[in-house]
Amino acid sequence: MPARTSTRVAGLLTALVVPAGLLTPVAAAAPGGDPVDAVNTFIGTKDDGNTFPGASAPFGMTQVSPISSHYAGYRYDDTAIRGFGHFFLSGAGCWEQGGLVSTLPTTGAVGPGAAFDTTKPGTFDHRKYASPYTHEGEIGKPGYYKVRLTGYGGVDAETTATTRTGVERYTFAKSGDANVFVNVGQANDKEPVTASQIRVVGDRTVEGMVESQAFCGGKPYKTWFTTTFDKPFKSFGTWSPTGGTPGSKESAGGEGLRGAWLTFGGGQVTATTAISHVDAFGAKLNLASEKGRSFDAVRDGAQRAWRKELSSVDTKGGTKDDRTVFYTSLYHALLQPLTGNDADGRYRGFDDRIHRALGWTYYEFFSLWDTYRTQNQLLALLRPSRAKDVAKSVLAIHDQGGWLPRWAYANQETNTMTGDPVTPFLVDLWRFGALSGQELKAYQALLQNSRETPPASSPFQGRSGNASYQKDGFVQYDKDFPKKGQDTDPNHGASATLEYALADCSLSIMAAGLGKKDDAKALSGKGRSYRTLWDPSVTDRGFTGFYRPKVESGGWFSPADKPYTPQSPDGFHEGTSWQYQWLTQQDVPGLVERMGGKENVGKRLDDFFAYGDLLKDPAKTVREEWVVGPYNYYNQFRYNPNNEPDLHSPWMYTLTGQPWKTSAVVRAAHTLFTNAPNGVTGNDDLGTMSAWYVFSALGLYPAVPGTGQFLLNAPRFEKSVVHLENGRDITIKADGADGSKLQYVQGLGSGSQRAYVGLEQLTRGTTLDFKLTGDVAKATWATGAEGAPKSPCAG
Repeated sequence: MPARTSTRVAGLLTALVVPAGLLTPVAAAAPGGDPVDAVNTFIGTKDDGNTFPGASAPFGMTQVSPISSHYAGYRYDDTAIRGFGHFFLSGAGCWEQGGLVSTLPTTGAVGPGAAFDTTKPGTFDHRKYASPYTHEGEIGKPGYYKVRLTGYGGVDAETTATTRTGVERYTFAKSGDANVFVNVGQANDKEPVTASQIRVVGDRTVEGMVESQAFCGGKPYKTWFTTTFDKPFKSFGTWSPTGGTPGSKESAGGEGLRGAWLTFGGGQVTATTAISHVDAFGAKLNLASEKGRSFDAVRDGAQRAWRKELSSVDTKGGTKDDRTVFYTSLYHALLQPLTGNDADGRYRGFDDRIHRALGWTYYEFFSLWDTYRTQNQLLALLRPSRAKDVAKSVLAIHDQGGWLPRWAYANQETNTMTGDPVTPFLVDLWRFGALSGQELKAYQALLQNSRETPPASSPFQGRSGNASYQKDGFVQYDKDFPKKGQDTDPNHGASATLEYALADCSLSIMAAGLGKKDDAKALSGKGRSYRTLWDPSVTDRGFTGFYRPKVESGGWFSPADKPYTPQSPDGFHEGTSWQYQWLTQQDVPGLVERMGGKENVGKRLDDFFAYGDLLKDPAKTVREEWVVGPYNYYNQFRYNPNNEPDLHSPWMYTLTGQPWKTSAVVRAAHTLFTNAPNGVTGNDDLGTMSAWYVFSALGLYPAVPGTGQFLLNAPRFEKSVVHLENGRDITIKADGADGSKLQYVQGLGSGSQRAYVGLEQLTRGTTLDFKLTGDVAKATWATGAEGAPKSPCAG
């Protein structure tokens, strides 16, 4: 760790100030216009999309966004803003989601008997001092947010961000003194703050610490912060659970109301806040490394950074709303994982010790059960240099904690969700080249994860169902199985079995690529373990055979008071047997055999998607027959586009010889993604749903982990160009593409009859020239024996 002498700190702080002249130059605007202007950050801020509208840099450590009454921070329909927090996750589902170190501009005297009465502790509850606001003139763009607070005489609040700082500018309409409240004792709704402290330093700065609970019932963790203002405050004070104290420089203690008020001469005030998960020194260092510029300069720099990221894809055609939905989805997919190391490279590891990332970026906050399906591959394709650091970060977790993570929040494993998502996540990164030089290290960690179980002393739960899975080929269904966090695999034994099998198949591909022939054969066999749960006696909706959980003895699970139904929640996590029946994309021939042939598979898929109704009215069918609620996962038999387990299922048509139906289903699903606050279906889950949209709108989808294969469907745009980091382009043409209609692929300009393309072809640079048709009779492309790729674990 750096020496803590004042001379050493001052030297580092001075050296790390970034000169304005070294900022990234402006990237050329895309042919369709500036992609930054196309983004609408309010998409997903309603109906539990759980995105945030405020400012962030790409993959930034700090985000600045309004807090209202929703657990994710801001809900579009709320009428008051409680403050502007400095940490948010985009689209996550659990309650504890940040909003730490909240600031709010106010006017009015602070003191005994004053407008803000320091003798009444409730005065400093942000639910009481929150300001009403108006959507009129509200702006949400990458790197910039603006809103008019209509309370306190009217205040224009603007936010922007760098990688490690958030910046707010408050312009007061009311003359006279004005305040900024800095609240450290409260955060987003349902985010417990278990301890906090704030200290006034000089006449421009406050600093402190917030201890809050990690995501999904995780353990408490600490965030340090430093906030500095562009002008001195005239007076100040702090509050605690007993009330406010004018002139007090510090408030510290456990849970309860805590913060500071800072009084200025009115006009305009700019605040810059840096956070650190390492220590107070790290927050100061982060502030120094990205400070010294005006609000406008920081905003311009943030938007330059976003322009560079978003310009990795150019689109032509479609409506204005199509363009907005696409670039907003791309934006949401590139918000995370979050930068974890401070400006000097230090970060807090999973052993709770301080480590240093030199020459690379340590990332944190990995929602792997979600992101392994789409966002991981999109990042690896567009930003392989970042993907390498992501892979290195996940392996660092293994080095420090002894095991690979599942849902890694800050520097702890929350043991949220089930299955084995880290395996397909890392195997895909290997396939994309992001594990170069670390292949064997990663493989050994993955093999340990696949075959073993962490000891009881480890905070990691890993594959908690491995004992029965390795012995009998399935994870037993046991609702009472002990757990170390929110979830454990035997509580959802059937879906965990399917997830393990998919993961093992992907690892078999890596094993074969590394010359581990015996391992590859064994793992490939494990990739067919899903077969142990196929019960040919179960019938539902006229179909025979479904996955069914087994108990530890090996017998089928049966409810105590009624017959088993594949629409029930028993044994499946956030889904039913209907959704999970398609999570066998690694062995399509095996699935087809069990379902009684391709014709029967097609009928079952048609029923699953309500395909007949979909052809008549796609938007109505999707809204009325597919979508239930963002958290209503059970007692249903349709496709659930709100959640992850069946995201790939539209491409099961392609894998079973009916690719035209994939295009129809995808176009119907696109109607759920709109240029509106409720324009994300379900939680966006750290960019997972958004990445699904980006891939499907381009006409590419990574349906089978580890293969590097992208299944093709009708693109939404007439032309898209993906600019790769290696200087080559993927050009996707689709003359006559019209997202408002159902369209099918009639053929490819190359004459290929394959409904897939390999990663190697894409990264060399290629052109995919789709010929589209609205006539299903002409959509015979890629329906032959060679149309679909071979399943990697069939046998």
